[in-house]
Amino acid sequence: MAEISVTFPDGSVKPFDQNASAKDVAESISISLAKKAVSARFDGELVDYEAPLAHDGSIEIVTADSEDGLKVLRQSAAQLLKTVLKAKYPEINFGEGTADEDGFFVDTDKVDGQVSVDELDALASDMAKLVKNGEAINREVVDKAEALNRVNGDPYQTQLIKEADEDSVVFYNIAGVSVLGDGVQLPKLSALKHFKLLSVAGAYWEGKSSNPMLQRIYGTAFNNDADLQADLKRRQEARERDHRVIGNDLDLFFVDPKVGAGLPYWMPNGATIRRTIERYIIDKEVNNEYQHVYTPVLANLNLYKQSGHWEHYREDMFPPMDMGDGEELELRPMNCPSHIQVYKHHIRSYRELPLRIAELGMMHRYEKSGALSGLQRVREMTLNDGHTFVAPDQIQDEFKKILNLMVQVYKDFDINDYTFRLSYRDPENTEKYFDDDEMWNKAQSMLKGAMDDLGLEYVEAEGEAAFYGPKLDVQTKTALGNEETLSTIQLDFMLPERFDLSYVGADGQDHRPVMIHRGLVSTMERFVAYLTEIYKGAFPTWLAPKQVTIIPVSEEKHGDYAEKLRAEMAAAGIRVNVDRRGEKMNYLIRDAQTHKIPYTVVVGDSEVASDSVSVRKYGEQDSESQSSADFLKLVLDDIASYSREA
Repeated sequence: MAEISVTFPDGSVKPFDQNASAKDVAESISISLAKKAVSARFDGELVDYEAPLAHDGSIEIVTADSEDGLKVLRQSAAQLLKTVLKAKYPEINFGEGTADEDGFFVDTDKVDGQVSVDELDALASDMAKLVKNGEAINREVVDKAEALNRVNGDPYQTQLIKEADEDSVVFYNIAGVSVLGDGVQLPKLSALKHFKLLSVAGAYWEGKSSNPMLQRIYGTAFNNDADLQADLKRRQEARERDHRVIGNDLDLFFVDPKVGAGLPYWMPNGATIRRTIERYIIDKEVNNEYQHVYTPVLANLNLYKQSGHWEHYREDMFPPMDMGDGEELELRPMNCPSHIQVYKHHIRSYRELPLRIAELGMMHRYEKSGALSGLQRVREMTLNDGHTFVAPDQIQDEFKKILNLMVQVYKDFDINDYTFRLSYRDPENTEKYFDDDEMWNKAQSMLKGAMDDLGLEYVEAEGEAAFYGPKLDVQTKTALGNEETLSTIQLDFMLPERFDLSYVGADGQDHRPVMIHRGLVSTMERFVAYLTEIYKGAFPTWLAPKQVTIIPVSEEKHGDYAEKLRAEMAAAGIRVNVDRRGEKMNYLIRDAQTHKIPYTVVVGDSEVASDSVSVRKYGEQDSESQSSADFLKLVLDDIASYSREA
């Protein structure tokens, strides 16, 4: 029999029969390893544990407790789900199915109505029965003609088969039901004991909104029950913090498909939060010598060709609008070219530098439908944007000022869990960056020197810089555990060159400024989503849409006093209302707690007689009696301190 040569991770090579499988290789190493193994990477690709290797190659055995092993487990769960769906609904069609670090999913399409969330428990029970029965997973390799015959006109599976690179494809047969394979499978079903079907949602075929909408079934699987339960607990926490859920519960925003995906409507409560943030940011920036401007949301396409955005980011931009007279207008994807025009509008002197320009600038990005999510990923957004034009010798000092301003802002929003990342160009691959070695070396050393002067810890990331300059990224963990960039300070030597920017120096000659891009809190949309999740919807008093709700025990007896309190608080700038719905007292108090209003005030006979209030703070069970004057001061102090403890 012909032999193949198998290379091990340590470089050693061993011959095996041509039909040898990864299981045979594992058994040649040790029986204990063979028992733990579920797959292998052969020439870097995951392969079925008992499938013939067939040719020479390098191998790494994959055990159940590894990252790859977990992926195989979840792929098997997806395959098992498809099996029970096919057995229950023979005419069902299947789109994509995959496994990742978050679990697995299967896309389905039923002519007589999609799979509903109410069916998940029954489907999971069917899956568990097959596992308990010890059903085998039989691998079948068939040519494309046979594969097309087996899927019996399923349009999605037909397309997948036709697009497959190989001349043959793999089906897996479980309990007599044969379904097109979704990746490498476990050698036996008995290992698939700890899984959960989680939810259903719509998903466009291939992620394109022009394609049919399928029903996506989500699930997860683990090697043991403890990990599964911990994951389910994490998911429950995520649901409780999901800004889309909270946004609906607190009536903050909504997205209407009649208007368009990724185009949120801000309801009064959400608009109040956003407006408070915008006023705060503008005041903060003006106090730090930024000059605020308004610039058009549309610009001539040539502006973005000159800036390089059209060349580098065309896929993220909306199509140009042909005005019929040779002019093409573009919805702006970035604000920087607009602020460059503000700079260029006058001849600038070195005495004006640093020149700080800021704007809450609306931008538009062409995000694919499948990537859109609440306020987190949208097609229209308003960026808290700023650009500073500096002389080269001002870079380090200005960088420190921007960074200090960022830290102040984080403190006021009670954001504490963040890290700094200095992003440099890749020294081994400099051709993809703006060509100026002296600039790069000087700029990178300036940023590093500023961080060292401020005594801040940071990580250095080569290859993470933008093509036009090094940057500092402020990385934070969302409440759901995902890492994202909250703020950025970006040096830019390229755009001043492209737009021929200059200032008149002390020597009377023209000099080239350096541009510093910075965003303190990202876009209003993303920042509100982030805050909603970290606060779990319980916004601090200064940000809360309603800061105080007043409940009169009797509208007839105590309504006038409640209105007097409301007027006094409103005059002091407090967002307050009187709840006049006439429902039972306990219901109104409970409703105020459900809507996470910071202060609930109840007024009855004793409060009217003593000019006092009975106050219950959000999250607390007990009420406290205070004079109305003391309560007014308490709320105002709470707002002024950004709800930080003294």
